[in-house]
Amino acid sequence: MARHGGRGWYGRVVAAALGVTAVAAATSVWTAQAGQSGGGAAAAGASARPSAPKAVRVSEEIAHASDRGAHGVNITIDDGPDPSWTPQVLQVLRDNGVKATFCMVGTQAEAHPDLVRQVVAAGHRLCDHTVSHDTTMDKKSPAYQSQQIVDAERQITKASGGVRPMYYRAPGGAFTPYSRKLAASHGMRPLGWNVDSKDFERPGTAAIVSTVERELANGPTILFHDAGGDRSQTVEALRTVLPWLKQQGYTTGFPVR
Repeated sequence: MARHGGRGWYGRVVAAALGVTAVAAATSVWTAQAGQSGGGAAAAGASARPSAPKAVRVSEEIAHASDRGAHGVNITIDDGPDPSWTPQVLQVLRDNGVKATFCMVGTQAEAHPDLVRQVVAAGHRLCDHTVSHDTTMDKKSPAYQSQQIVDAERQITKASGGVRPMYYRAPGGAFTPYSRKLAASHGMRPLGWNVDSKDFERPGTAAIVSTVERELANGPTILFHDAGGDRSQTVEALRTVLPWLKQQGYTTGFPVR
């Protein structure tokens, strides 16, 4: 999987991201996406707030398959949320009756909690895409990897109103055995991709569509972006790709857990 380097947009968030501290889970945290809800009441006389339900460990193997089987595809949207582009992506998904997985950068989720909640309310799933989108994650210490993954999980969960990310996608595919194991222990299945639409390079709407159609034979998980720059080509490409997938007999689902 090719890495996406040189993203100046992320340089502006790194300084703030590295200073992120852990935020205690909110009361009555719920996990609607996983079918779990609520936290237990605090013990009588205890002053501490109820804690979030403990995440159920999932496989640490990188997921690519769809829960809809051989004719399923997974639409995944990375790097947001973004106030300009995420609402437009949500509208195209709504128009086509498609659910997607949004791989969110922690600082973006923290800055735009209203958009995180819109994503959840529309029935989409959340994915942890680290605090600051460092594509050299696999070259960094376990302590740094932990900070990036765990702090982003907390940021996204808080922004969503208590819905946990169900997946973890390493920026640029920079997974390590340690990061995969850590994510899985927090209930987040490591998530890869099979088709890189190359929309981040802005090659033109037609080129993005052509790449998806050509590479879909590689597997069901398709990578798009809703932040990091002008995503107008992505929005237009989705308007074409989503109906085309249905015409080809595919159904959209979520990555396996």
